[in-house]
Amino acid sequence: MKIDRFTLFLDGFEIEAEIGIHDFERGRRQRMRIDIALTLTPDSLAGTDELDDTLDYDFLREEIAALVAHRRFNLQETLAREIVALIARRTDVEAGTVRVCKPDVYPDAEAIGCELAFSRR
Repeated sequence: MKIDRFTLFLDGFEIEAEIGIHDFERGRRQRMRIDIALTLTPDSLAGTDELDDTLDYDFLREEIAALVAHRRFNLQETLAREIVALIARRTDVEAGTVRVCKPDVYPDAEAIGCELAFSRR
């Protein structure tokens, strides 16, 4: 059987970041939720059971944590673009989506955020 698409995802990754344009958001960290879905090249599915033969989920978590550790963002869109940029360094990623949101902003909404879709095409 031929596999047509290989997708990895990280859903509901929560991290704290200093983000926001309002005065009350400056100098404090907010909870962020990040969802990522990546379409990898067909040869990325090597058929082995070895971690070295695929994209490691720790790569996503560690790189995002390092990205927000000592940097302030005004906009969620900027954070999403920066996550796309770090993913783009991986040649085995063909396309994907990055969704970032703040779940604690409005009491009458589950979250606010943005989603970026990208591809090498």
